[in-house]
Amino acid sequence: MAESFEIVGATIPAPNAADAATERRILNRLRRASGQLNAVIAAVEQEKPCRDVITQLAAVSSALDRAGFAILSNAMQECIAAPEQALANEGLTTEEVEKLFLMLA
Repeated sequence: MAESFEIVGATIPAPNAADAATERRILNRLRRASGQLNAVIAAVEQEKPCRDVITQLAAVSSALDRAGFAILSNAMQECIAAPEQALANEGLTTEEVEKLFLMLA
């Protein structure tokens, strides 16, 4: 039986290995985006050519989009597989997930 944690009266299942792997991938994407944003800032400070700045900026944008879609994909899977749990854990309904998706589109 999987572990669970009790937090303020609600029992929340422990993340499984797939959830932990997904979280690691998302965090890696966000860290990569952070590094790329630092490169954009440095390029502007060093008055690098426009092409270099825009190339780095596009990389940041792409990394953030990929992280956002990975997070949203997880939420969508949870809403489909266990809508009551998604609502209880994060207050997410399928309508809210759709709104979040459109925010990223």
